[in-house]
Amino acid sequence: MTETLSPKPPGSTPGNGVRSPEFLLAMDAFGGLRRDLFRDAFAYRPLPPMRTDGPLTRHLSDRLRRYAAWTPHAAVLFVAFCAAVITYTAGSQRGGPELLIWVASGLLTGVPVAMTLIRPVGAWWTMCATTVVMSVLGRGDGLGWPWAPGVFLAQLAVMVVVALRTRPRTAAWMWVLTLLLGTVMQFSGHRYGGSDAGTMAVTSAILLLIAVVVSIRREAEQKITVQQSVTAVERDKRTVLEERTTIARELHDVVAHHMSVVAIQAEAAPYRVEDPPPELTQAFATIRENAVAALTELRRVLGVVRAEDYEAPDAPQPTLADLDRLLANVRDAGLDVTKAVTGAVRELPQGVELSAYRIIQEALSNALRHAPGAAARVEVGYVLGGVGLRVVNGPPTGPAAASPGSGHGITGMRERVAMLGGEMTAGEVGADGGYEVTVFIPVTAAATAGEA
Repeated sequence: MTETLSPKPPGSTPGNGVRSPEFLLAMDAFGGLRRDLFRDAFAYRPLPPMRTDGPLTRHLSDRLRRYAAWTPHAAVLFVAFCAAVITYTAGSQRGGPELLIWVASGLLTGVPVAMTLIRPVGAWWTMCATTVVMSVLGRGDGLGWPWAPGVFLAQLAVMVVVALRTRPRTAAWMWVLTLLLGTVMQFSGHRYGGSDAGTMAVTSAILLLIAVVVSIRREAEQKITVQQSVTAVERDKRTVLEERTTIARELHDVVAHHMSVVAIQAEAAPYRVEDPPPELTQAFATIRENAVAALTELRRVLGVVRAEDYEAPDAPQPTLADLDRLLANVRDAGLDVTKAVTGAVRELPQGVELSAYRIIQEALSNALRHAPGAAARVEVGYVLGGVGLRVVNGPPTGPAAASPGSGHGITGMRERVAMLGGEMTAGEVGADGGYEVTVFIPVTAAATAGEA
């Protein structure tokens, strides 16, 4: 009879057979113990200063905030001082060499607490060693077994600080090993009276539970803050892409118009010359073919970036010549706006005209949303090197309604200005709450002449 050998399950070894889930769980637990309390236990890990942007510290002056950042360090050192004083006071009635021993004992008790600021896990091991030493020094003196009052305070302080600075699993291991230490010392020192190991177990469990909850909540808040920062960055990127897509859609009509004119002129040019040479006819045909091909690619690109609900405009894209109609609509919406034009008015490239119009439109829309009842002024300045725009509004006279799209208008204006190589500033003016948008768009003389 042939016996079929089945493959060995995961966790089995050639010599020991299949390992039980309990064994694997125990090995994982001891692996966590080694990583948490043994590996690099005395590594240098200084406690960073506290953040001072909280609801209380943010109202302090700059000088006080610098001091407030070191509040946790001061609190730990104060507890270390209290533990040292309590330990010293408990045996200070003695004189001679024993008094020196208690002075050293006070220092020995406070050092592990202060050590948590730079080497947290190492401070806990040092505190365990201090507990053994101090219990030997305090035998038969009625000072507590195995933790004298000062050592009791120091042990709790060290465990709480380490729990706040490490992971919850470390706090659990510290509590288990501290309870084990107290149990061992209780049996070895039973002839000296009662033990405070039970009190240490209960008190430390409560304090460690509170510390773990605080640590978990703080870690969750940090993760939320990081996630919010990432979300804000992604939202800003998406906003920029949406604005660029909108600009591309609007400029499509401008570019398509120029390409159509090129194609039509290239097709009609040979008929305006009597007996044109074949080379000239072929050149114009090539120009027309390239213009038609470019126009086709433009339409294909627009189809990619066009939203599902996008509708192509029926009328030509607006220019600065349509500014009066825009201002009339804004006045009907409730904004008192005036216009001032300086310099020699001339026709600009259609892309510049469209962007200038949209910038003024968005600036006035922001004034309507965020400064209801305010007066606004639009200034357009034609200069030799380009065109300047300035839209300024006064303080609102009524409450501003919440706007879900607020914040995107400035981004869109900046994208338009950056596309044309211009400069833009936007910000509050005065102390009364006014707002100003200033833009300069460069226009070369060659571009203006070509457009004309």
